[in-house]
Amino acid sequence: MMLSRTKPAVGPGSSATTAKVDKKKKQMPKLEDFLSDRDYTGAITVLEFNRNSGKSNEENDMWIAYCAFHLGDYKRAMEEYERLTKRDGCHPDNWVNLGCCYFLLGMYDESDKATQKVEDKAPNSHLQNRLLFHLSHKFNDEKRLMGYHQNLQDVVEDQLSLASIHYLRSHYQEAIDIYKRILLDNREYLALNVYVALCYYKLDYYDVSQEVLAVYLQQHTDSAVALNLKACNHFRLYNGKAAEAELKSLQDMASPSFIFAQDLVKHNLVVFRNGEGALQILPPLIDVIPEARLNLVIYYLKQDDVNEAYNLIKDLEPTTPQEYILKGVVNASLGQEQGSREHLKIAQQYFQLVGGSASECDTIPGRQCMAACFFLLKQFEDVLIYFNSIKSYFYNDDTFNFNYAQAKSAVGNYKEGEEVFLLIQSEKIKSDYTYLSWLARCYIMNRKARLAWELYLKMETSGESFSLLQLIANDCYKMGQFYYAAKAFDVLERLDPNPEYWEGKRGACVGVFQLIIAGHEPREVLRDVVAMLRNTGNPQVEYIVRTMKKWAKDNRVPIS
Repeated sequence: MMLSRTKPAVGPGSSATTAKVDKKKKQMPKLEDFLSDRDYTGAITVLEFNRNSGKSNEENDMWIAYCAFHLGDYKRAMEEYERLTKRDGCHPDNWVNLGCCYFLLGMYDESDKATQKVEDKAPNSHLQNRLLFHLSHKFNDEKRLMGYHQNLQDVVEDQLSLASIHYLRSHYQEAIDIYKRILLDNREYLALNVYVALCYYKLDYYDVSQEVLAVYLQQHTDSAVALNLKACNHFRLYNGKAAEAELKSLQDMASPSFIFAQDLVKHNLVVFRNGEGALQILPPLIDVIPEARLNLVIYYLKQDDVNEAYNLIKDLEPTTPQEYILKGVVNASLGQEQGSREHLKIAQQYFQLVGGSASECDTIPGRQCMAACFFLLKQFEDVLIYFNSIKSYFYNDDTFNFNYAQAKSAVGNYKEGEEVFLLIQSEKIKSDYTYLSWLARCYIMNRKARLAWELYLKMETSGESFSLLQLIANDCYKMGQFYYAAKAFDVLERLDPNPEYWEGKRGACVGVFQLIIAGHEPREVLRDVVAMLRNTGNPQVEYIVRTMKKWAKDNRVPIS
């Protein structure tokens, strides 16, 4: 059944007992045996033998299409059903089955047309109603969806179809309720545990998902879907290497003819390997696996290719929180890179939409979104309310700490801001001008101007180093740390003979002189102050230097 399998599938690499093998050696395998064992590869081999031996008939061809469908080879199944529907007196079920193939190949218009052809020839079947129900969801036709919804009955297949629509619409708890209700009456439907586990995964309850999944994996250790979900849980709970190890066991078990879920496995391996092979694997999977587009956007963002990320996501109409968040991140990145208020406003609206929604407001991503929204609005007190509520989950996360430290510093909490900045390990962030400028400001506000000056000395000459000099000069002057203010203004004046820099240097030098007289600065720095003053050809210099020399002579301070 489409999207509603009730029997557990036999996975790749399964082996029969020795006794069974010996028994089968003695007799010709029958189609019924393969079908009862869900060995569709074996079944299709027998059926093709019959076809090639001239024993083929319509029933044989229908079984070939059926087996190809259950092997996940929907294209082959489609071709078989298309041939069947061209025959005179075609059974109506073939049109519905063809519609199922089209649906799973993403050919929704063709699926709709094929399924609708049955209406004039036979009364609606339950499968036809379920297929049209799903097609209505794909077409976003709410009125039509509700019409087919009313035709659903309280039978397992229909209820599973309803649960899958709840899942696709992100109503995970409603889907869980249906699955659990069915499981109460049908304990043998072990595969439903995989669906329940998938819902818990989507709700971020990865440990619960793992527990529920274990019930199924105890009986079916080789299920491609279950092992893939287990790997995803490991990725969320631990890391990519742990997840990859789970998928490796699946790949080792798989036979060469096993193609089911291979695209999904390839896609997830790219994610587990932190984007390795993304440009080879993900582009062909866009619009095949929904997450492929999103993960390729994330890859481009990590490579600082914001324009490619934007081009890939700009036409996407977001429907899930993840899509809204990613569109917000891309617009925020583009807005900051290009200085575009429009993109920043769009980003802020997306973040607010997710963070303010009833389903996401108490989740970690939801709170991150509200923090991002207030960050873009420069309301840092509000940013900290949300960051403080989730900081325990991100202690070693450099990106989180970068934003958290900026918010701390923006509200004047420079001591804690400095501490959080120094937790960051990423060299990429530590070489960013935003990081350097904020850390320098924290040092200065915490009366550690020497460390701020050392940050400047480590930078190469550039427009950013000039900006950092201006920040050090002005902030040090403001905080009364005149010695490093004077040094900064001295370099600025030499780089750009602006009268304002001379005035800043003059004030800072006089400030240092006052601190020396008051005993708050060592007398030895007076020599540096006089040297800095003499770097300027202003007539005021001689008068100031003469005054300093006179004091130095009276107090036996060597300055030459």
